[in-house]
Amino acid sequence: MKIGFIGLGIMGKPMVRNLLKAGHEVVVYDIIDENVEILAADGAIPADSARKVAEQCGVVITMLPNSPHVKTAVLGKDGVLEGAGENTILIDMSSIAPKASQEIAKACAEKGIRMLDAPVSGGEPKAVDGTLSIMVGGDKELFEQVKHDILLKMGSSAVWCGDIGAGNTTKLANQVIVALNIAAVAEAFTLAKKSGVKPELVFDAIRGGLAGSTVMDAKVPMMLEGNKEPGFKIDLHIKDLANALDTGHEAGSPMPLAALVMEMMQTLKADGLGQKDHSALSEYYAKLSGTELANR
Repeated sequence: MKIGFIGLGIMGKPMVRNLLKAGHEVVVYDIIDENVEILAADGAIPADSARKVAEQCGVVITMLPNSPHVKTAVLGKDGVLEGAGENTILIDMSSIAPKASQEIAKACAEKGIRMLDAPVSGGEPKAVDGTLSIMVGGDKELFEQVKHDILLKMGSSAVWCGDIGAGNTTKLANQVIVALNIAAVAEAFTLAKKSGVKPELVFDAIRGGLAGSTVMDAKVPMMLEGNKEPGFKIDLHIKDLANALDTGHEAGSPMPLAALVMEMMQTLKADGLGQKDHSALSEYYAKLSGTELANR
């Protein structure tokens, strides 16, 4: 199958490589030419616009930073809608506002294009090994049509969550939980170190109990190593929390904890850490307590 892929960043590159490994032809485009060249060297077919991608492919995937980027790539000049034929399938795997997904899907439907919103969780490591968790909104029959041959070539699970926008609503719930979990871990381990207990020993003692989590297993070692190289950037988590807060306010759902962690992340961004991994929330506590988790 020939699949189009627009957006070749930290997540997009390994996702394309997994589609290539699965035997698909993949036509790629990104506003950064170097990203296109890297994947062309891996066997992808380069294109110089989103329209050119859509002209060649019956299925087009977008993996972009936020709602405005997806709207531009799909609805804008030289965008997907200008090149797509009737019955083209658009799978937006970006993490964007659910309302934006619904607006884009409506514009697509007017041109006979079917759309799913299918954001992912797992960060770069799971994008690389093809074990992303994929949350999908849209027509259930369309989801079943692309689930095994496309989605499960990039992820280990793909779950239909409801109508269009439901995938991104699920992703926002995921991002709230991840953000609060990282903050809780940073706070608890700072407490341990300030109290004279080695964080490494605390980690070993509690990770198998009720407090243990995938977040703890992934992020505590980074905190203890002082490793801030991004698997998922603070700037991107700020974007997700902003969408979560907006969506929560529109739905009448209180978001006090998400708002608090948002302010913590905004503080780190102001300190120049926006491009670092979200595990750098530990630096917020280091600044307040005078104690770093990392052994330097």
